[in-house]
Amino acid sequence: MKTLQKIKSKIVFLSTYPPTQCGIATYTEDTIKGIMNVYGKSISCEICELVKSPKENPTQAFTLNTKDKDDYARVAEEINKDNLIKLVHIQHEFGLFGGNYGDHLLGFLNVIKKPVTFTFHSVIQNPDKELKTFVKLLLSYSNSVFVMTNQSQEILIRDYDIQKEIITCTAHGTHVVIYETPAQAKQKFNIEDRKVLATFGLLGEGKNIETGLQALSKIVEKEPNVLYLIIGRTHPNLIFNGVDEYRDKLETLVKELNLHNNVHFINEFLETNELLDYLKATDIYLFTSKDPNQAVSGTFAYAMSCACPLVASKIPHTVEVLSSDCGILVDIGNVDQFAEAAIKLLSDDDLREEMGKNAFRKMRASSWENVAIIHMNTYTGLIENDTVIDFDYPEIQLSHVKKMTTELGMIQFSNISIPDFSSGYTLDDNARALVAVGMHYKLTGDKDDLPYILIYLDFIIRCQKETGNFINYIDENNREHIEQNAEVNLEDSNARGIWALGSVVALKDILPEAIVYKASESFLKSLPWAETIQSPRSIGFATKGLYLYNSVTPNLYVTAIINKLNAKLVSNYEIHATKDWKWFENYLTYGNGILPESMLYAYLVTNKPIFKKIALESLDFLLSKMFTKNGFRVISNNGWYHKNSQPQEYGEQPIDVSYIIQTLNSFYTAFKNPLYKEYMKTAFNWFLGKNHLNQIMYNPVSGGGYDGLEKNNVNLNQGAESTVCYLTARLIMENFKETECKVIDLIKTKADLIITS
Repeated sequence: MKTLQKIKSKIVFLSTYPPTQCGIATYTEDTIKGIMNVYGKSISCEICELVKSPKENPTQAFTLNTKDKDDYARVAEEINKDNLIKLVHIQHEFGLFGGNYGDHLLGFLNVIKKPVTFTFHSVIQNPDKELKTFVKLLLSYSNSVFVMTNQSQEILIRDYDIQKEIITCTAHGTHVVIYETPAQAKQKFNIEDRKVLATFGLLGEGKNIETGLQALSKIVEKEPNVLYLIIGRTHPNLIFNGVDEYRDKLETLVKELNLHNNVHFINEFLETNELLDYLKATDIYLFTSKDPNQAVSGTFAYAMSCACPLVASKIPHTVEVLSSDCGILVDIGNVDQFAEAAIKLLSDDDLREEMGKNAFRKMRASSWENVAIIHMNTYTGLIENDTVIDFDYPEIQLSHVKKMTTELGMIQFSNISIPDFSSGYTLDDNARALVAVGMHYKLTGDKDDLPYILIYLDFIIRCQKETGNFINYIDENNREHIEQNAEVNLEDSNARGIWALGSVVALKDILPEAIVYKASESFLKSLPWAETIQSPRSIGFATKGLYLYNSVTPNLYVTAIINKLNAKLVSNYEIHATKDWKWFENYLTYGNGILPESMLYAYLVTNKPIFKKIALESLDFLLSKMFTKNGFRVISNNGWYHKNSQPQEYGEQPIDVSYIIQTLNSFYTAFKNPLYKEYMKTAFNWFLGKNHLNQIMYNPVSGGGYDGLEKNNVNLNQGAESTVCYLTARLIMENFKETECKVIDLIKTKADLIITS
């Protein structure tokens, strides 16, 4: 039986494209990859490749010979014939198109019937009348344009009389990388003993590498072990008859300045990952461009995104983006300023590290995934309303979970993506990790999960006291953290331990017997303490573990504890609930979904109507506060949400999103209400960029979960709690997707049987 393929809508990009080596070709390729990573199951992207002569064997959907004035109308007519094409996105640079100011493009625009948008890679200040008229004419065909700096937007408004409403300002995209210090990254290239300066890109006069070399001759007087990496080929348009005059000129300058031990030319157009590795190994990036009107630089953006401190010449892009906490701005071509700034940074390791981290954090908003989201938000205002565009779910990644795990357990905090060993370990985090990796094992059967399951389980057992309850904190030296364990209320962490142990026992049919036996012993030992729990959320966490244990090993004592604990929750509910506040407390804080979920499990075990009634009432109340007419709202940790008051904003954490997804999944499993399924998708989209900053809340390379969403920024630290909460939510959605696929296949199979019979 053949699986029916979804017919996807198309976006066509008019642009140069690899293997053509130019910045716009690379930019378009990366833009498309970003869109496909985020929306690829519901949209496809095609290329109308811009070439300067007829192409014998075209490799793209469309090809436009920019020197042939008649070809513009021909290509537009071809695109018009494809009903699946919903939008044409023109990557615009004046030199790309034939004619005066590239006005051959009007031949295309006069014929095309699809919605059109532009990206302006150059925005020229103080235009003459002819240029101003032409730019306004271009935009009259689309009423939509992307620019990459605020200054470009201001120039369009001020100098071209363009309405702000049609301009989308989005930063030049950057690749998400796993943060490393230069010392770590240098190991790949065996240059640990060198302080590294670097620049990259297609070389030409505009790069002004001469300034970097002349500054280097002064730098080596103070720092003789400096290595200057000049990465990239010469621009192909500058090589005539095999003669590369510009590179020859640079190599001659290296000899004249006696810098042969301090300069290394990498005369290659590197693959992206190798280039990013070189940038991560860079102590200082020298941006020496000499074009005062250069609106944007991809090389500059990439360097910042790889945590490079910068010494940069003043062009519009660098002046707008490079704040003093990320690098030093210098005058174009000023050798002394470049040298002085580089020497200052090379002499201060702490300053360089802090600047690098600041640059890294600043540029995460411009990841290609985030840029794709901004593009799609604009596209949806231009294309037909019935075009369905959904988020894709990213690949399930456990590499950051594993990076955060030692032989003892999972480290509590992370400095960006580097585990902070001094933060030690908690029962909370290892319990959550045990639940999540157990879910991953159930979904995939990956034997590599088993050592991690055992590490987390052993940590929980290590924390258990003779009385059955647990300590929560262990320091980096495997010692009990006395002060923190002396806190008055550790019920939440203890109850999570019970949840994790119950989750292991629930997998007894697929886990090794020895692992299940360990978990069972520890679980049963905890039961006398479990009876005494008072805190509402602790009751919820414990009930979840008790329910999971009871689902595979029915036990009257466990059933009695579930009933006893949830009777306390009923009492809480009856005390605090009113007509307009159907809740167990006078406030909503974190992980709120665990309370109605606890009521649900109590009902499923005891079949008592009161548990069901309160489960549904309290869930409906919580959903009304989180899924509003203005979209999904995470309960803010900035003062929480108190009865008879307005909810706080921002301070959104992954734990709350993950818990509401877990709760909705449990209720959907019990009652099959399709509304719960839609709410789950809506909540998970928060991780994927459907939030007030339109930014992804995870690292797509490592699977690390970002620690929080604030008013103006994402907290890029990827601690244990946020990483495991994201992973748990992602696994639930994957399991949900798998179930949906099985149902669809079953329906198709039945349909085929009916047809054949």
